Amino acid sequence: MKLIRASSILRVSFFSTKTSISRSSDTLQKRVLSIIDPRLQSFQSWRNGSKKATQWRRKIQTLIQRARNYRRPNHALELSQWMSDRRYFTLTENDIAIRLSLIYEVHGLEHAEKYFSSVPKQLKCVYPYGALLQCYVKEKSVEKAEDLMREMVEMDLVKDAFAYNMLVNLYAQTRQYGKIDSMMDEMDRKGIPQDKFTLNNLLSASASASDIEGMEKVLNQMEEDPDMFVDWNSYVIACNGYLKVGSTDKALPMLKKIEEMIDTRRTKIGFEYLLSLYASAGQKDDVYRIWKLMKSRGNLRSASYSCIIESLSRLNDIEGAEKILAEWESSCTGYDFRVLNRLVAAYCQNGLLEKAESVVRKAVEKVVECGRVPYASTWNILALGYLKNKQIVKAVEMSKNSMQVGRRGWKPNPDIVNSCMDYFEAQRDVEGAIDFCRLVTKSGALTREVYHSLLRTHIAADRPVLDILDQMESAGFSADEETKKILEKMPDQ
Repeated sequence: MKLIRASSILRVSFFSTKTSISRSSDTLQKRVLSIIDPRLQSFQSWRNGSKKATQWRRKIQTLIQRARNYRRPNHALELSQWMSDRRYFTLTENDIAIRLSLIYEVHGLEHAEKYFSSVPKQLKCVYPYGALLQCYVKEKSVEKAEDLMREMVEMDLVKDAFAYNMLVNLYAQTRQYGKIDSMMDEMDRKGIPQDKFTLNNLLSASASASDIEGMEKVLNQMEEDPDMFVDWNSYVIACNGYLKVGSTDKALPMLKKIEEMIDTRRTKIGFEYLLSLYASAGQKDDVYRIWKLMKSRGNLRSASYSCIIESLSRLNDIEGAEKILAEWESSCTGYDFRVLNRLVAAYCQNGLLEKAESVVRKAVEKVVECGRVPYASTWNILALGYLKNKQIVKAVEMSKNSMQVGRRGWKPNPDIVNSCMDYFEAQRDVEGAIDFCRLVTKSGALTREVYHSLLRTHIAADRPVLDILDQMESAGFSADEETKKILEKMPDQ
């Protein structure tokens, strides 16, 4: 059976509308075994270095990459673990790096660090280290990233600009711009040349810091380098920098340049950037002009509709955004609530909360037969809107809806959770608070602050708190000074 058959079969699984992952690794293993080659009774008959094993290793690696591309990290991780758990394959350094990244996506940083610690010393090369460094950058964990970088330097693993690019990106995200210059000086001392990614990161950092002079200096450096091709992505970064400081006069000519550079036959995302940038520049006519051009090319994707709706909403053209949504709904084959979310957010920002909730419920009625439900983010947007407009009862309702449909890994907005808990406390509604906390626990968003609010609610209602304290302890939240202060306010028994 050919690989394309295997890929197509798994693709159906990856795009399933169900939110849960496979019930067990055995189920996944049986599925993959049946897909790959029914003539082979067992992978255990292979020798790890055989030609046959090499072929199927590549196929499994391809399936893992496909799962990642389709944003199915749980499936990808199961495949990765299955590769080695039965000793079918010996993992390479690159396999280890991919697994580490997947563990981070599925289980979080602590589990990724534990896995890294378990990797044999001889396999801890630049790939696993680079994967862990990327995790720290995503977590914006500056201290851990810097410690790991020092370790990589000591082990002589830093041979090119990759690790430096990661740190430049991290410093830009955390607004520690002064450290970026130190990174560049260190690269110069060690003779490590700056690559295109380095310069784009510097460009982004300058734009983020509103350092227009520095941004223009980097862009000129890129343009003057005969060995470097400056693509439209770099000009998008610079254009954003100009718009951030209100230099529309410099941004508009650059937008025209970006238009000329984009390959209209291949690049949908480039036009989506143009929609967003023209909206930021307040150029409504240009937004519609680009949209008309995109439609003439055909094959518009849901992300394009999301972008035009958001762009028109930012220009306060709600009526235009509504027309675009109706156009998309009339032609879409699979309802993507992320498109609707853009209009829902616009309604909420403009105080049109009843209209926002109404359009969501109408969409639910349309797709209920297909087994689809709004994303948790849809209800979360409504919850934020009601909270902003001080309609706390509705905010609680929408927040509960979001947690009931939240996929694995999704967590509710902590501000919403805390505000809802404050409401239960003010109402002395113990049962409501407990019910809400069950959903918070299911969503993996339980914090010490939530427990403290639950304690205060029990105390306000003159209810015993011993069970809550036991639950706190079981969840790993031992009593701290704030806990003691709360308990001191209990009435004498």
